[in-house]
Parts: sequence; structure tokens; C-alpha cells
Amino acid sequence: MNKTQGFTLVEMAIVLVIVGLLIGGLVTPLSVQLEQRRVADTQRAMDEAREALIGFAVRNGYLPCPAISAINGLEDRDGARCSGERRIGFLPWATLGLNKLDSWNRLYLYSVTPAFTDSANFFRLNTPRDITIASRDALGNLIPASASNDIPAVILSHGRNGFGAYSDAGIRQADTGGVNIDEKANMSLSGQAFISRVASDVNTTPGGAYDDLVVWLSPNILYNRMLAAQRLP
Repeated sequence: MNKTQGFTLVEMAIVLVIVGLLIGGLVTPLSVQLEQRRVADTQRAMDEAREALIGFAVRNGYLPCPAISAINGLEDRDGARCSGERRIGFLPWATLGLNKLDSWNRLYLYSVTPAFTDSANFFRLNTPRDITIASRDALGNLIPASASNDIPAVILSHGRNGFGAYSDAGIRQADTGGVNIDEKANMSLSGQAFISRVASDVNTTPGGAYDDLVVWLSPNILYNRMLAAQRLP
């Protein structure tokens, strides 16, 4: 009478190793796909926010101020101007009717040229703008992504690593990136110079590791929409 033989410990160990390798091979692509989805969703939300800013300007004749706080998403306006002449803060999600957080559950940063938020003196075609966007070429050199002082407003997500980003409660995450030079530039509270470039996890890349997402409001598109709506002379 034959006896059924079970697996030996060695055979079971080999099977477990193979299964582990197979699972590991699946987990990595799935995590990459999940991260790509988060980036795409955040980029889409930021594009919608840009359209919402244009819609706000078409309806009101000016751009909104930054949000009152991390908790209150209404624009922080004092009369015809932003409170304290503030030009950088959180995207006023409640005023614009948008989602508050990006795909990593952090607040969007928003910077706007002060003259474009003046509700007493609506901006015109010749109203000065004061935000500049830079990028990097194939050799890693900083190059213009916009004309100097040409952008009315910018929206920023600090991306996956979240260095310098703010939580839902308004608590700022520490910047532990070290050599992430371009991300550090985007953390500046001056709100007048931003860098937008291809993402990289490599610290030795010119400008350092980078995963910020930057969307800016083109003055040409804004003016075309305003002219079409007869909001500009």
C-alpha cells in the first residue's frame, strides 16, 4: 500500500521563495501605477483649479485672494484688497468650489499677483504681472518657462515627498530633502519665482530630486476669455 508523501521542508522553502518573488514582482508595478494615478489625478485637479480661476475672473473681474486659513477655504479679502496685502497662501477652495487637498492629502499652494486681486480697480491688459516660471533644459541649465514677471497666478502641489507641504490641519511638513534645490525654491514665501520641471528621484540630478507639480495661469488665455466675455475693454 502506497503512502502519500508530503512536501519536505526544503521543497516548501523553495515554494515560499518563488511565491515571494512573484508577489514582490507584482507589488512594485502596482505601487508605481498607484503613484502615477495620484500624479495624474492631482494634475487634473490643478488644471480644473486653473479653469476655476479663469471662471472667477470672468464673473467678477478680478482673481481671488489666498484662502483665509487651512480650515477656512474662503478667500481672505479685506474690502477691495487681500487682507494684509497677502499674495501667497492656500488655494481658496471653498470660494472656487474645489477639492481642498491633492492626492497626498495636502493643501494646494496659491500665489497671485496683487494687482489682479483688486476688486476696486479691475486688472486690464496693461496691468503689470510679477510671477516668473523657470524650468531646466536637457543639460540641467535653468531656462525660462515664462517671460519674466509675466504670470498672474500659480498653483502648486508639493508632490509625493511633501517637503514643505501643509497638512489638512495646516501643519507644515519638514523639508528633509537636503539637495532638493528646485523644491526649496518653490517653498519660498515670496511667491514670485517658481520652478517647474520633470520629476526625478535622483539627488544628483541638476536641481536635485523633484516631484512638485506646478500649474500657472497664462495671461494670454486669461485675457482671451475676459475679452470674449466682454470683461476687458
